[in-house]
Amino acid sequence: MPERTEDDLQTAFMAESGANRRYLLFAEKAERDGQPQVARLFRAAAASEAVHARNHLSVIGGVGSTKDNLLAAALGEQQETINMYPLMIEDAQSERNDRAQLSFTWANEVEKGHQLMFEDVLAKFKAGETLDDVAYHICRNCGHTVSGTPPETCPVCEAKNAYEEVA
Repeated sequence: MPERTEDDLQTAFMAESGANRRYLLFAEKAERDGQPQVARLFRAAAASEAVHARNHLSVIGGVGSTKDNLLAAALGEQQETINMYPLMIEDAQSERNDRAQLSFTWANEVEKGHQLMFEDVLAKFKAGETLDDVAYHICRNCGHTVSGTPPETCPVCEAKNAYEEVA
């Protein structure tokens, strides 16, 4: 595939993925504002953007075997914690944007945990081990992810009783 087209597909994938998440957040706000029809529109548009993202990623072969996907996820998380977030934290510090610095710092810490979780599951997967059937919980404040029973206090952001189970 020509390089520009692959770059364009990557850019389109990121844009569609971002629009999907943004519209879902807009839908949550519309629900809180008592606007269920507006929320439905945002959710419909978000679902459409997800289809676009899936199609673009499919064209560039961005979804492989489960083993390949676990490795890609672990490497992606590692790239974020080594290359992306540290620079963003520095930028926020130099610009004295405390809210951005905190958001980047929390995300960086959470991504380190994701990397370890993906690597652990990948190792078990490669060894042919059966994976335990455990629930995953995330902190609604910072995104800290745990398997099994969550702590009362989040170790990343120190929020109390802020975990919710995710599928």
